[in-house]
Amino acid sequence: MNKVKNIVLTPARSFLESFKESRKDVIFTVIAGILTVLVFFIPTGFEGSGAHIRQNSVRVKARVVEVNNEMLRMIGPVYNGWQQLQVQVLSGRFKGEIHPSFNNMLGRMEMDKIFTEGDIAFAVINLSEDGLAAHVQVMDHYRTDKTIILAALFILATVIIMGWMGIKILITFIFSAVMLIRILYPMTLRGFDPIIGALIITILIAALTLFLVGGLSRRALSAFLGTVGGVAFTAILSFAFTGWFNIHGAVRPFAEQLIYAGFGHINLAHLFIAGIFIAASGAMVDLAMNVAAAMDEIREQQPAITRTQLMRSGFHIARQSAGTMATTLLLAYSAENTAIIMTFIAGGFPFENILNMVWVSSEIVHTLVGCFGLTLVAPLTVLTGGILLGRPPCATSNVGRPAV
Repeated sequence: MNKVKNIVLTPARSFLESFKESRKDVIFTVIAGILTVLVFFIPTGFEGSGAHIRQNSVRVKARVVEVNNEMLRMIGPVYNGWQQLQVQVLSGRFKGEIHPSFNNMLGRMEMDKIFTEGDIAFAVINLSEDGLAAHVQVMDHYRTDKTIILAALFILATVIIMGWMGIKILITFIFSAVMLIRILYPMTLRGFDPIIGALIITILIAALTLFLVGGLSRRALSAFLGTVGGVAFTAILSFAFTGWFNIHGAVRPFAEQLIYAGFGHINLAHLFIAGIFIAASGAMVDLAMNVAAAMDEIREQQPAITRTQLMRSGFHIARQSAGTMATTLLLAYSAENTAIIMTFIAGGFPFENILNMVWVSSEIVHTLVGCFGLTLVAPLTVLTGGILLGRPPCATSNVGRPAV
């Protein structure tokens, strides 16, 4: 009976013990959570942009109840013309009302959308001077509820599977997003150099992530110093190779629209450079923590190991981890450009023609510089880990000897 009782209680007890072991980091976790909430509510300063338009409009959820496709034509793979719709408002003060609307086609598959009866759409109701619904514009399919469900499933899965560590992961995830959206991007729009801003924000994100996940320890400090060095080297390489390849920076979606929207002061080349080491910084944090954690575990299992031996073992681990991380970056970046790669293959473009296209060159710089940065993070983390975690040779000579 006691054996059965012990078996039943083991999972719960192990989880509580895991939580108890992490209690020394609870205060830091709470502070990080509060900081994340505070950053989330920092105003970007652009909330007033387009306020005059929003004051005369209402965003609603609507159901498409009738579709007329008489004015819709298909030319090749794209649609031309428009759909005549009848939509029923499902939210807000106009709930239940049915209004006519149009769905205009631009002849661009990435921008156009097709509605059928029963579809749930996101719509904007333009108001008249007396506050009545003057015109209903269907914007796109309604995805707010799906986004909330997906985010809730992610949060539940992370907490259930990872336990206390899952809460830390969620904090770092949200903190990274809000630091970019609430701090970096508004700063860049105001004229702050994106390279300097991205360096500061990336280092802050790396610091919170590593010290929150790895604890306030030498292991986390080793990973942090290795990450900072890797990010700095990657920024330097990004700047050098972007200029050498004559990449102007307007190769990213909507980059040119920023200029036309009145933000001509933004240096698009610097924005492109910042994007390179921001994108690679996540893999750098991952690699640095893996190497530092492995070295710390080796030191725990082998207290007598010397600093040189620990660094040698760290290099063996770092080489293998860096190899897989470089492949991860390559696959991630390649997946973003699947369509353009397939277009070149299908068109039989000469390889040299492809190689000299600015879009291709920008992706080559993005991928190879990011992978180069990873190869630098590994030895830097090993070096800092050896200094902070290892023992000098003289210290190991007394290990195991009784005190005099």
